[in-house]
Amino acid sequence: MTRTQHSTTREAELLRLDRQICFSLHAATRAFNGVYRLVLKDLGLTYPQYLAMLVLWEHGELPVKRLGEHLRLDSGTLSPLLKRLEAAGLVRRERSTLDERSVQVRLTEEGTAMRVRALEVPRRISAATGFGADEIRDLQERLDVLTAALDAAVADPEALSGELTAAQD
Repeated sequence: MTRTQHSTTREAELLRLDRQICFSLHAATRAFNGVYRLVLKDLGLTYPQYLAMLVLWEHGELPVKRLGEHLRLDSGTLSPLLKRLEAAGLVRRERSTLDERSVQVRLTEEGTAMRVRALEVPRRISAATGFGADEIRDLQERLDVLTAALDAAVADPEALSGELTAAQD
């Protein structure tokens, strides 16, 4: 094989769909969403609603802005989600008495009580993955490192103009 043929083959490999980490993550996310849809059906929650409830169970009352930061959602996406949770009687939104510009989100009694039923969700998700607790934790740690690296790349777009790394060769 000539150098040009080898280079062309290597370049073609780089552009294969199954070689793209973004597609692997996309496919895994779609699969997770399907499993979560089934698992969360009993709770009457969508996956984004479940994530919001997780944050509220963990942190208690929060300003909407802070909840959005935890979830990495903007207010345009978060507001309709909270409206549906409020209509379901799981959360209550109220203007802050200290700062009228801020809206606080708190769990209702029903929202707090749902936590007990939600304790089954992680076990069912773990069973669906076939991963043990250590494997899940390892994957989460690797994904957290990946997320931090990607966030840093977005913050410094010049970093994206570099040559391919050895990991891509």
